[in-house]
Amino acid sequence: MSHETPKAHDGRSQRERMLAGDLYIADDPELAAESRHAAKLTELFNTSDPADSQARLAVLRELVGSLGEGAEIRPPLRCDYGYQIHIGARTFINYGAVFLDVAMITIGEDVQVGPNVQFLTATHPVEAAARRAKWESAKPITIGDNVWLGGGAIILPGISIGENTVVGAGAVVTKDLPANVIAVGNPARVIRPL
Repeated sequence: MSHETPKAHDGRSQRERMLAGDLYIADDPELAAESRHAAKLTELFNTSDPADSQARLAVLRELVGSLGEGAEIRPPLRCDYGYQIHIGARTFINYGAVFLDVAMITIGEDVQVGPNVQFLTATHPVEAAARRAKWESAKPITIGDNVWLGGGAIILPGISIGENTVVGAGAVVTKDLPANVIAVGNPARVIRPL
């Protein structure tokens, strides 16, 4: 792949290309401005007074695309844009979550996320010239209701995890996981049904 791809001049902005899941240039000025805005909101959230839960919640609601009733995220958190993150009701996300939300990250209701879990939607071409030219793309992540992601788990681009599934601490999820199973390891593999 050369750095002049056939889709490079189709009239769409880099943001439109990113949201469509196509190759795009990440250091586009519009995307850079959106990323800076998310960084400011993230910093406000991460340094907010724990005693002022309403102010913290207001910042979080401004940052993410949607936040279900009773959902909680403990700071610090990191994200690219924020608006591509959708979190269901009563979901709990522990300290140190990383959301590379170049594509949509959808987390269901009643999900438990351990500390330092990474949701990585961004992907890059394997061809050196395309990477050098700063092309990248992304694939969405979907986490079903009542999933438990153990501390330090890494969820890779394009992954779906079915409802009620438990992912062990430190697991690297490289393939979709069905509902109602326990998966552990690197790469994560199903060890038994629930």
